[in-house]
This record gives sequence, structure tokens and C-alpha cells, in this order.
Amino acid sequence: MTALTALTQLCPPPSQAMGIRWDTVESSLGRPLPQDYKELADRYGPGTFNDYLDVYHPHGVTEYVNLTGPMPGRIRAQLHEDAYPVPYDPETLFACGATYNGEYLFWITDPAADPDRWQIAVNEARGPRWFTYDGTLTDFLTAVLAGELQVPMFPPSILDAPARFVPHQPTLWKPAPYSGDDQPVDTGAIRTWARAHGYAVPSRGRIPPEIRAAWERDTAGS
Repeated sequence: MTALTALTQLCPPPSQAMGIRWDTVESSLGRPLPQDYKELADRYGPGTFNDYLDVYHPHGVTEYVNLTGPMPGRIRAQLHEDAYPVPYDPETLFACGATYNGEYLFWITDPAADPDRWQIAVNEARGPRWFTYDGTLTDFLTAVLAGELQVPMFPPSILDAPARFVPHQPTLWKPAPYSGDDQPVDTGAIRTWARAHGYAVPSRGRIPPEIRAAWERDTAGS
């Protein structure tokens, strides 16, 4: 049984596969992608697993869940300035998903030329803990949704109902190709803005993505 077959039996996907042009996607990213991920993204499309975990997708409906959008570059830039130690070279970490609590999922892109050997890493939202899974993203999802793998950062409540996948609804947003040149921002300025606008923002660690998004919207025209 393949990893994708195990996942689809556990968590039924939408009825229609997507047929993504992976040569175009990989060319825009400047890197190959794991075969299991390409099959996963083709079969499920963009959406959320168990109302908690989004896998970034080339057809993501907003920039915050789009694999070829700006988020992987922004998150990598944040890792370089994180107050907590990062157990891997941030340049080898490529964000491939996020949770509604603020955790990020990464591919550890080593070896760079052999993506089918990449491991999965999860970091704690607003905290120092990291978790590493020695397997593919599809295997990781299957193990988590089956209750066979307990990631310390994930709440037990994600298993309160049977495994499920909810497709994202399309929007009018059109993603820009990922350029890889996002620069770090002044996180102190974001924290100051957030407190002035009534947001509870931690004094250390990563700024929650919803706060950064609100700051970007507010300052876009300035």
C-alpha cells in the first residue's frame, strides 16, 4: 500500500484530482519537490486537514497557504532572527504547511537534490520546541490523523472527530511567483504597532502570522 493510498483510505479526498503542471512549479521555486507531495497536492488540492493543518499548495487560495507565494521566504527570514535556537540551518528549511495555532511545518531540504529523502520538522508556535519526523509529508499526515504519531505541539482535540479534509474556497487573489528575496523586517516595529492597536503580542519569539498580516495590511499604503 502506498502512502497516498493509506491517507486517502483514512481521509477521503475530493472527487477530482487537479493535474498540476509540476515542471512550472518546480521551475518557479528553483528546486525539485518530493514525489509524495506532488501526488498529495494533485489528489487533494488546497485545503485543511482536521480543521487544524494546512498544507501549502501551488494553487493556494491566499498568499498565506500558497507554496509558490511569499510565505516560505518570509518564514525563513523570521528563522534567521528568531529569539529561540533553530536546530537546523534556516537555509535548509522550506515551509510546507502551518497549523491554526501558529506552528509551521518544514521540509529539511538536505540533500537538496534528493527531495524524496527530506525529513519533516515542526516548530512550536511562540516557543523553542522542535519536532522532527523521519519520513515523508504524506506519511507524517497519515500517522498524525491515525493517532499513531503524537506531535507534542499538536492538541489531542484534533482527533476528536474522524479524519477529514475540507477544500479551501477559491478567492480572487492571484499569487505572485515566489522570488526567494524576501527581506527580514523590523519585528520591534511590528510589536510596537500591534500593542498600539490592541493586539496581545509576545515580547520574544516569532510574531503570530495573523498579527503580521494585519500590520502588513495597515502599512501597505504608507
